[in-house]
Amino acid sequence: MARPIPEPELEAITAAVAGHTDGASITQIEEALAVPIARRTLQYRLRALVDARRLRVTGENRAARYHLPSNAPQGQKAQADIVPLSEEGQAALVYVRQPVEARRPVGYDRAFLDGYRPNTSFYLTAAERAHLAGLGKPGVVAAPAGTYAKQIVSRLLIDLAWNSSRLEGNTYSLLDTRRLIDFGEAAEGHAQREAQMILNHKDAIEFLVASADEIGFNRYTILNLHALLANNLLADPAAVGRLRHIIVGIDGSTFHPLEIPGLIEDCFDELLATAAAIEDPFEQAFFVMVQLPYLQPFDDVNKRVSRLAANIPLVRANLAPLAFTDVPGDLYTRALLAVYESNDITLLRDVFLWAYERSAQRYAAVRQSMGEPDPFRLRYREPLRDIMRDVLRTPMNRKAARAHLVAVTAELIRAEDREQFIEVAETELLGLHDGNFARYQVRPSEFAAWRAVWNPS
Repeated sequence: MARPIPEPELEAITAAVAGHTDGASITQIEEALAVPIARRTLQYRLRALVDARRLRVTGENRAARYHLPSNAPQGQKAQADIVPLSEEGQAALVYVRQPVEARRPVGYDRAFLDGYRPNTSFYLTAAERAHLAGLGKPGVVAAPAGTYAKQIVSRLLIDLAWNSSRLEGNTYSLLDTRRLIDFGEAAEGHAQREAQMILNHKDAIEFLVASADEIGFNRYTILNLHALLANNLLADPAAVGRLRHIIVGIDGSTFHPLEIPGLIEDCFDELLATAAAIEDPFEQAFFVMVQLPYLQPFDDVNKRVSRLAANIPLVRANLAPLAFTDVPGDLYTRALLAVYESNDITLLRDVFLWAYERSAQRYAAVRQSMGEPDPFRLRYREPLRDIMRDVLRTPMNRKAARAHLVAVTAELIRAEDREQFIEVAETELLGLHDGNFARYQVRPSEFAAWRAVWNPS
């Protein structure tokens, strides 16, 4: 009986073929393999893969070219059929799809961080940044930081919480996630850890959106972001929101992260200072997606922190968020392996560019379905909310509310806008009912007390 061919060796061959979208010759396959194989042995294994329909062949003899089949498993054809890859990204994928033992062990290289110069070094080209800027502008002009994210927060909570959790292996469906976030109903048959992960994402996203004018690449934001995402998920509760004091490893990788706490802290502070100095929001987003997981500053949850932190500059600049919609988990993981093991950003850049385009299209459709917001209400959103809350919580009757509106408007609103502002506020008060008062952060008991005063029997 013939000895079975080890699966890792077959996967290395299919990965080599995947790097050539027009088909790979046997010579090209030989050159792509990290562990050399005798020509006759390679020919035998190629025949076995063709017979098993894991590869298809066109041409004969020296003209033979090997291709992935059109019905290849998702992980094998993701780069060709879902996310278009550059030649450099394809080469990076070929390398990291080799067996672990065929890849070179490496440690953290601080020069990768030290060598980056904000606004001089760029991971994204000028053309790529301009393309993303064109995609990401939702039309919110001269509005406070976070305005756009607040408009779509209900959809962003579901999309980003589900997709980011999915990339960690979470098995909740999109519907399960929606029911958990909207109604607090955990799905049956799933580990409690999965529900905790999604709810942590919800809290972290709400933190970013609600604090849009305060967040940034600083310790306050990133440490608290980790605390929210890691809540009740770490073996050591004291490690939540704290830089790493322990040695960690990366499953399926030859990369060995830093081990000395003092160096981790130094690099973390340098990473934040570098990110904060970057002017372009898309370059900022991608920089943190590269450098934060590479440093592994926390005991765990590093990738989750990087994905949400990538949204910080987008939220602040009122750009469409990055929700990682439809990003293949295997491809994202391998893209990070390329960063870890080769400091090669090309595959992750391909994923980032495609993912942002996908997200921007998603939220353009969401915005279209919502219609354009009233620019006057948008401009005076904060004072309108504060006045409404004051009227409801006091509580005020119609006469007192009118007097309060006139007094506050005279103090806070431009003269030419005061009459319209009062009209808008009074319209809001007249339209309040049981289904819409919570947007003013008023409790049911407070609303009931106000309604009794507003509409006395």
